[in-house]
Amino acid sequence: MKEEILRHLCKSLGKDAAHSSVHDWRVALSLALRDRMVDHWFRSTRETYETRAKRVYYLSMEFLIGRLVEDMAANLGLVEEARAALTELGQDYDAVVLNEPDAALGNGGLGRLAACFMDSLASLGIPAYGYGIRYEHGLFKQDFVDGRQVETAETWLTQRNPWEFERPEVQFRIGFGGHVDHHDGKAYWHPWETVLATAYDTPVVGWQGKWGNTLRLWSARPASKFDLESFNRGDYLAAGRSEALARTISRVLYPDDTTEAGKELRLKQEYFFTAASIMDLLRRFLSDHDDIRELPQYVAIQLNDTHPAIAGPELVRLMSDEHNLPMDEAIELARRCLGYTNHTLLPEALERWHVGLLGRVLPRHLEIIRAIDEDQQARHPGSPRILEHDHVHMGELAFIMAHKVNGVSALHTELVKSTVFSDLHRIHPTRIVNQTNGITPRRWLHTCNAPLSNLITREIGDGWVADLEKLKALNQRTGDREFLDAFSAAKRQNKTELADWIAQTCGIAVDPDAMFDVQIKRIHEYKRQLMNILETVALWNEMRDAPDAEWTPRVKIFGGKAAPGYHVAKQIIHLINDVARVINNDPVTGDLLKVVFPANYNVTMAERLIPAADLSEQISTAGKEASGTGNMKFALNGALTIGTLDGANVEIREHVGSENFFLFGLTAREVVERRHVHGYARAAIEASPRLSRVLGQIADGQFSPEDSSRYHGLVGGLYDHDYFLVTCDFDSYFDTQRRADQVYRNGSNWAAMALRNTASMGWFSSDRTIRGYARDIWQVDAVDRAGLEMTA
Repeated sequence: MKEEILRHLCKSLGKDAAHSSVHDWRVALSLALRDRMVDHWFRSTRETYETRAKRVYYLSMEFLIGRLVEDMAANLGLVEEARAALTELGQDYDAVVLNEPDAALGNGGLGRLAACFMDSLASLGIPAYGYGIRYEHGLFKQDFVDGRQVETAETWLTQRNPWEFERPEVQFRIGFGGHVDHHDGKAYWHPWETVLATAYDTPVVGWQGKWGNTLRLWSARPASKFDLESFNRGDYLAAGRSEALARTISRVLYPDDTTEAGKELRLKQEYFFTAASIMDLLRRFLSDHDDIRELPQYVAIQLNDTHPAIAGPELVRLMSDEHNLPMDEAIELARRCLGYTNHTLLPEALERWHVGLLGRVLPRHLEIIRAIDEDQQARHPGSPRILEHDHVHMGELAFIMAHKVNGVSALHTELVKSTVFSDLHRIHPTRIVNQTNGITPRRWLHTCNAPLSNLITREIGDGWVADLEKLKALNQRTGDREFLDAFSAAKRQNKTELADWIAQTCGIAVDPDAMFDVQIKRIHEYKRQLMNILETVALWNEMRDAPDAEWTPRVKIFGGKAAPGYHVAKQIIHLINDVARVINNDPVTGDLLKVVFPANYNVTMAERLIPAADLSEQISTAGKEASGTGNMKFALNGALTIGTLDGANVEIREHVGSENFFLFGLTAREVVERRHVHGYARAAIEASPRLSRVLGQIADGQFSPEDSSRYHGLVGGLYDHDYFLVTCDFDSYFDTQRRADQVYRNGSNWAAMALRNTASMGWFSSDRTIRGYARDIWQVDAVDRAGLEMTA
């Protein structure tokens, strides 16, 4: 390993050891690890072709993969070898690992789920490709200026990405706009604009290096050559127009779509990566098979949310227009290949495109969508329409074009059946299935939480890393004082390290013995960060009123980004930071209460915060969170959950035991009923002196003296438009928090409850989730023998 690192330092980077930076050492180590990955990767590809195995193609706008050095070293069993090699070379392994930037390829749970699934597919030996976009900047970098979120470009690709292989020979022409001709019974699409999709491959090697799959990301390149004639006559913008269009498509994840230009760019992004992926998998299939009608036997395509829903019409277009299949046969063949994962019940999150926009950008696809709509109506008269009120409803399109539609938790799946797709479920009663989300134990315990991982391995061996159900053996230690002390010491070590990081990063001194209360996720009204900060103010008030009472010291930690165009979410961020400024400088409460909001939350930050958390905030309005995976990560790492009966919280509570879960709030059914009560929010506020006081303080500018009216709209919205029932759940939430305070003061009891959470989380491995997809949706088998045994 030492020789390989030095060789890459010299031959790949052109550096000698004496003049190399931490960045150079990190890239050299990454290349050395990549060399070890390639043999597994090639072998897996050969075996897939030799066995003519069915492949899974996972299409996702996001792959939040985080840092890969530590992940791949762990999966290859090379952590100690790499550490020893760097130590002998005079380098700090941990500093080298932390030098790696997060790949800015995702926003939150959707992208992290895709990354966990890629790890599990490889660990289980199931042939698979992940398909997405190689964003040049990805999601924005978040900074705070006077408490406000400010977005700047993420620059992760300004450095060399040592994990990827560019594939310039793998290019597809992706068209936009133009017109469609029909003659001799065929359709001919003549795009006006064309870009090239160029492939970049990252090997994804599973646990113990037994199998390797591919994450293929598409980068847009200009299809036409540089217009030298325009340049020479001084029309520089015209000369670079083709290049500008291409770079724009793969430049930024989720461009602000509050403008028409933003909507068009987002639609182009979705079609760009989906079309390239469909063309690529068809090319691969046809290289080994002659009859396109066999496609469903060898290809399973999973749509991660509605972003790639255009895959259905694109597959139909290629089979009908280029392979001469009748339209109705092409529709049915495509359906047998496609599965669709629904991640939301929020109407605004189920994409829809205006007919004018979609017809202008993708005229042939609009024709095909009309044909799919009519085919559905012919087979099932009265079925919900895909095209309605001058819009194309991508949720309905994805449902109708999929042979299976899955929810991502038991509660969510039932709500999908009864709400958003109730009419389609009535017509297709066997199409919706549940696949509760999971997380990879390799990333979310084994590598991110060394103190706890090492303790577990010493106690029960390392088999749990590949079979998380083996953690059940830890239940035998919940009454063992010596083991509980060691379990608590592991948590204390993580909290001390986090406290040091917070001091260095945020300039806030926090006590590791305080309860670390953490809410990290995308900032959204339904996730109710607002309720959390209101409760924080209420607690601060009571501490100030009785500073000598018996209080449990707390550190309230927030993390997350708001979409650039989401005004209310950005106001909530501003409020959290304004409250933090006041509370953190209050001499009365001192170390009893601190509020911390580090900027630019990402996977790396999550890996710091989750192992150190005592209390996990999973407080979304019941019936709104599809599943959540942060809730699983926290519980696996020994945090207790305070939460509603929402998403996977329901199943987590069943597994860990209701006595080890802090439950509060209305149920999903009660939420619906409460919304029908006139003036429910104002009544809840008037019935709660504690909440009324907090809202009065905020409205009076106590936390924004420089602009006393700053939060009038936010407070007024709670009185008049509290759709997510912050006001109705507030008192229950506050009282449950005080119960958590009381339990935390008994350290041994808290440790036993936390250990039961860790020991009971085996079912929430993404390996279990992928086995479910393989069995119920994809009908695929593992090729790797070890993986096959695990999926049996």
